[in-house]
Amino acid sequence: MKKIVIKENDANQRIDKYLKKLLCNAPSNFIYKMFRKKDIKINGKKVNEKYILQKDDILEMFLYDDKFNEFTKEKDIYDLKREFKVLYEDQNILIVDKPVGLLVHGDAKENVNTLSHQVLSYLKEKGELDVGRESTFTPGPVHRLDRNTSGIVIFGKTLAALQDLNEMMKKRHHIEKSYMTICKGKLTKQQELVGYVKKIDNEDRVRFVKKDDKDALMMKTIVKPIRTTNDFSLVEVKIITGRMHQIRIHLSSIDHPVIGDRKYGDFALNKQMKQQFGLNNQLLHAYKINFVDPFGSLSYLKGKKIICPKPTQFKKIEKSLFKSVL
Repeated sequence: MKKIVIKENDANQRIDKYLKKLLCNAPSNFIYKMFRKKDIKINGKKVNEKYILQKDDILEMFLYDDKFNEFTKEKDIYDLKREFKVLYEDQNILIVDKPVGLLVHGDAKENVNTLSHQVLSYLKEKGELDVGRESTFTPGPVHRLDRNTSGIVIFGKTLAALQDLNEMMKKRHHIEKSYMTICKGKLTKQQELVGYVKKIDNEDRVRFVKKDDKDALMMKTIVKPIRTTNDFSLVEVKIITGRMHQIRIHLSSIDHPVIGDRKYGDFALNKQMKQQFGLNNQLLHAYKINFVDPFGSLSYLKGKKIICPKPTQFKKIEKSLFKSVL
């Protein structure tokens, strides 16, 4: 028999979901068969798959150690050089500055040196990560940035924080996210942009569609010019929704594409920016978050604002393009 004491980061979830993560190499039907055979108990009592685990529950499974080791998997924690900067950290969350070029999650080309794995390496080094087989929780990001977008990414360090952050992101208006970018042309006033997009099958891009199109997703963006010339605008962008490439496609739709944007941008201008500044990607920076109305385990963050300084290249380009209005 295998006994496991449920820790705080594994509590407040259905027992079947916990077991699917714990016994990640076991078929689902094997797990549900254990419930049918009454091979699973909590605090000495038989439970069904809908039971919500509580901290300090004692889980008993009629499972030999060799089978348990076969069905479980130790976490892959890599020893990685830290490329991100810590902007804010407490016992529940970690807010970092992601540099250009670093993926948040892995892809087919790179699945080891990612921001998520670097954060796990950082937390392990600090002694804040449970790497035992009996823990199913892994700290993770609640949103992502494109590889070549820099700036703020929020990580939940506890299950409760991660659940609350995900819920706040879904409901909107609880966490306000702002970006800085430089776009083509002169933007003279604040604009509220609303449109509908759909991901293009088998492509890493989206396109505009009609509101009643199947699978259409609404996106809302507020664009505020900070500094302008006849040729360029430094703008602050607030995203009300969080769609793929939202800022880039929305600015492109009003003929003010982000400089350096190779998917939705002005290719002749991009070539000029590359020659002049060595810019090879969209100049987009997630620079501020505001905890407007946090709740649950993170209610103490109400009113907290985090500012992320612009990268060196961004500041260099801004200084050059707007020297006449600085």
